[in-house]
Amino acid sequence: MAMVEARSPARPVVQEPSVAPPVAIVDIGSNSVRLVAYAALARALTPVFNEKAMCGLGRGVVTSGRLPEDGVRKALAALRRYRALCETMGVSDVEVIATAAARDAVNGASFLEAARQSIGRDISLLSGRREAELSALGVISAIHSPDGVVGDLGGGSLELIELQHETMGKGVTLPLGGLALMDASSHSMRQAARIARKAMEDAKPLAHLRGRTFYAVGGTWRALARLHMKQRNYPLDVMHNYRIPTNDASEFASLLERVDSEALADIASVSAARRPLLAYGAVVLDEIIRRARPKEIVISAAGVREGLLYERLPERERKADPLLSAARELEQLMARAPGYGDELIAWTDALMASSGLDETPEEVRLRRAACLMSDVGWRAHPDYRAHQSLNLITNSAFVAIDHPGRAFLGLVAVLRHEGPDGEGVLPVRGLMTTRLLDRARVLSAAMRVAYLLSASMPGVLPRTPLISRDGKLILSLPEALADLTSERLLSRSKALARFIGAEAAIETT
Repeated sequence: MAMVEARSPARPVVQEPSVAPPVAIVDIGSNSVRLVAYAALARALTPVFNEKAMCGLGRGVVTSGRLPEDGVRKALAALRRYRALCETMGVSDVEVIATAAARDAVNGASFLEAARQSIGRDISLLSGRREAELSALGVISAIHSPDGVVGDLGGGSLELIELQHETMGKGVTLPLGGLALMDASSHSMRQAARIARKAMEDAKPLAHLRGRTFYAVGGTWRALARLHMKQRNYPLDVMHNYRIPTNDASEFASLLERVDSEALADIASVSAARRPLLAYGAVVLDEIIRRARPKEIVISAAGVREGLLYERLPERERKADPLLSAARELEQLMARAPGYGDELIAWTDALMASSGLDETPEEVRLRRAACLMSDVGWRAHPDYRAHQSLNLITNSAFVAIDHPGRAFLGLVAVLRHEGPDGEGVLPVRGLMTTRLLDRARVLSAAMRVAYLLSASMPGVLPRTPLISRDGKLILSLPEALADLTSERLLSRSKALARFIGAEAAIETT
């Protein structure tokens, strides 16, 4: 498979906040029927409404060949509700898809016709391969430079597809969804393991997974990961891009196979409808790990629905960095002076280039995202700006960022308000490397200088460069802005200079 050239740290393609109309996806799955409405079709999707109905359409399909009557009744009722909700929200751009249960059942066609009448839209019945491709596109849309295999576990099937950055392999579908496996095994964990082992014998994507990342998509695996987070007392409550080392994932999956899920601590964090499927999801994950030995398991909250919308974007918008797009949109909504963030990016670009502190492409994009969000907590009382900024940034629905990156953005926001020695967010610090922590201190110290210079208003930073030269950190003020100098500004410049091993000076030019 051809390698895709890594993105350079040059100024990224950005997407301006959208004024496009809202869009929605209705997903008729084997376990749940879900409506997700988004603010607009954009590179950084913003969900505005999300509801699922646990209908269990796939329950019994393996043994009876038919969709269950109670599941059909619940699904049609949910679709009628979703139709009314879309009308209420003014969403006219609605795509409806159906997957394994409707695809495999003998009464699937009649159900889809009734479903079409209930939702008032045409319905796309996805093939297994198409479902795999859309899952891969969802991962591409939401994880920065993915490399490995995507596995989308639903109620009726498991889709597998290899992925390297933006290049996809050929997807396969296996009858290993939670409901399908539960029915086929007659509720026997031992039999379920045998079925999973047999089904994966010829799964070609797994042959290319060793030492790479397995991207787990689907509600059952998200529930498994949420339980794992609770068991670890994990400091972030964000599911997307949660990473589990292979050995840890295998041990936890084995535990779920052996133990009654209701007896597990923190089981209340998993919905009652999802709990019976945990063990079957664990069986499938355990077999993938045993057979392919990935280096880690990464949970993706994005899948088929997000892939479907990503596919609709023009090529230029696909190339935009979704983290920076989301950060810019947050700045537009919440900063006191939108546009200041881009000036802060350029100002810190020059500072970092002159300082001798090298940056990886990932560190560059994190710094730029932090600059865009440097002032989103300004409306809070000064005593609480750090705390509010931390909660807003670390828990936002950002994509294309891992958890250490979230911790970095949160820590920068705290230290920008509390100072470089602030002691907030200690649990989050544990997710970061020493290098990333140092970069957070440098950037937050620079932001504190920039704030005193500009009051977070555009127009000042382009005229007041801060450059490291010959062992000095020099802040240059034009004669027209000479009155901005102060002892406090010099003190903050000195605090920043210490981090880069320089002496601070303010010059009037």
